[in-house]
Amino acid sequence: MLQRFAVIGNPIGHSLSPVIHQQFARQMKISLTYEQIKGEDFSLEQQVIEFFALGGKGLNVTLPYKQRAFELAKVRTPRCSLAGAANTLWMKDDILHSDNTDGIGLVCDLTRMFELQNTNILILGAGGATRGILYPLLEMNPNSITVANRTVEKAEELQKAFPQIRVNHLDKVSGIFDLIINATSASLEGHGLVLPEEVMRNSPLCYDLAYTQQGITPFVKYAKAMGCQAVDGLGMLVEQAAEAFYIWNGVRPSSEPVIKFLRPDRGM
Repeated sequence: MLQRFAVIGNPIGHSLSPVIHQQFARQMKISLTYEQIKGEDFSLEQQVIEFFALGGKGLNVTLPYKQRAFELAKVRTPRCSLAGAANTLWMKDDILHSDNTDGIGLVCDLTRMFELQNTNILILGAGGATRGILYPLLEMNPNSITVANRTVEKAEELQKAFPQIRVNHLDKVSGIFDLIINATSASLEGHGLVLPEEVMRNSPLCYDLAYTQQGITPFVKYAKAMGCQAVDGLGMLVEQAAEAFYIWNGVRPSSEPVIKFLRPDRGM
C-alpha cells in the first residue's frame, strides 16, 4: 500500500508541496502519494483527525492553520513549542506529534550562500513567520538579531520569548546589517518596502521569505535596485519540506536538484 501524505491549508491550489515531495520520493525510491486538502475553518481539527484515522502517515500544514495545528498536537518538538505554530504533523503510538520546520529550512538555505555566525541580522516583521525562524537563527550564534515592526509593542511581546533579540520600529530602524530578512506579508500582497539608506549601505544579503516560481518578489526587486544580493524563499520552501520528509521517512533527500527543477534560474 502506498504511504499517504498531504498538505492542508486554504487556499491550497497554489501549493508546490506535492511536486516537491514527489521529487524527493523519486530520489529516495519511496512509493507515496501526496495530495492537497482544502482546509475548512469550522472543521479543520476533524479533517486532521480523519486524515490520520484513514491511514495518513504525515501532514503538512500551511496558512492559515499552523497555530491550530500546534494546539491540536499533544507532543511538540522544542522548536515547535518556541515557534507557537506547527507545519508538520505525524502520529506515533496513537499520539499526534508536531514540529515546525520553517526555521531550519531557512537556515539550511541561507548557509548555502552565507555564513550566519557573528553576523548582524535584521528581520522585518514580528508575526508568526518571524517567531518560527528565530530559534534556529539564534542557534547559529549571530552577533545580533534586530526585529523591526510597525507596531513596536508586537515586537516587544516577541522579545519576552526571545530576550536575546533587539526590537525597533520599522520606520526608525538604524545600523549596519549583514543580512536582512523580510518576514512581513508585503511581498505576498504585492507591496514594496523601503528602508533607510543607512540600513542598505553595507549591501547586506536580502532574503524574502515569500517566493514566486516565476519573476521576482517586490522585496527582491527593491533590494537588487539598491545594489544588494537578494533571493526569495523558494529554497526555504524546499528545505523545510526536506526536513519534514526526513521526520516522516527517516531519510534525508537532496534539496538542490529540486530547487533547480522548480526554477532553474534561481540565484542572486
